[in-house]
Amino acid sequence: MEHILTPERRIELMEMLGRHMDGQSDTWQEAKEMAGYSNPWFSTGHIAAAVSGITQAYLSPGRLAQWLEAYKLPSLPCTVGIVMAGNIPMVGFHDMLCGFISGHHMRLKLSSKDEILMRHIVQWLYAQEPALQDAIVIAERLTGCDAYIATGSNNTARYFEQYFGKYPHIIRKNRTSVAILDGSETDAELDALADDVYLYYGLGCRNVTQVCVPEGYNFERLLQRLSKYDSYADFSKYQNNYDYHLALYLLNKVPYMSNKSLLMVQNDLPFSAVSVLHYRYYTDRQALLHELDSSEDIQAIVASDRIPFGQSQLPQLSDYADGVDTMAFLCSVQGLP
Repeated sequence: MEHILTPERRIELMEMLGRHMDGQSDTWQEAKEMAGYSNPWFSTGHIAAAVSGITQAYLSPGRLAQWLEAYKLPSLPCTVGIVMAGNIPMVGFHDMLCGFISGHHMRLKLSSKDEILMRHIVQWLYAQEPALQDAIVIAERLTGCDAYIATGSNNTARYFEQYFGKYPHIIRKNRTSVAILDGSETDAELDALADDVYLYYGLGCRNVTQVCVPEGYNFERLLQRLSKYDSYADFSKYQNNYDYHLALYLLNKVPYMSNKSLLMVQNDLPFSAVSVLHYRYYTDRQALLHELDSSEDIQAIVASDRIPFGQSQLPQLSDYADGVDTMAFLCSVQGLP
């Protein structure tokens, strides 16, 4: 198996794709519109945020070349199967980007929740380089691959292990993100934290679903700053979640705090439902950080000395999911001469 394109051409194509995604072509606008119709959780604003994150952090000129300086690309490509999630718009793009830049052939299993945008991107690549139709294949079943990258829930991960375990693989499970507050945060920082909590309706693994606070923390001020997303109450699917969990808390006499778009309850579990933000108290910040750093449940930590407030949903090229270097993995797998 031979490489279809040189590394330089692959980088050039990705930078061209960035300009396309930032542009206003009729086909791209239609794809974004149809993605919103197909999946109501993909709002126009959230698709725009996902596009901006990809084009600015991944595809802007010079970024890919600089990123690749740390890797030795495989000399012989193989076929990599990639199972994509669909919880937020184009969440599987980074895996596809790594596969493309590494020069491997790819078989992509798109999520039914995020098929339209990713399919448009693949077809755009075909239009630029027709030979890629043999190198990037959208498939329902990922058979005959030499390595696999699969993202899903804790439940689906068991099936992935069964099917892909004998091959080189990366298998990802459920993760979520937390924030550490100490009460000294400015209004601007708390406004930015609202983006970490609410962007994509809280459906992403980099969304903050729990805040860790000291005893005596002023929740009233936090809830006030989080009110910038009160418009979510106008989206029926989100509001249904809010109403459902509010009813549960009332029925079970669970203490809660709320604004128009969020319910806050004390819970040591980092995972929370849509429209719910958990909180927990801490006394020793260093012990808390050690606990969170050691947890397989935590994707990202937002804090004054970690990911800045408002930046959790803006990962850079080297911010690999689950802390596993996807590019290093792809560079380690080789095809047969």
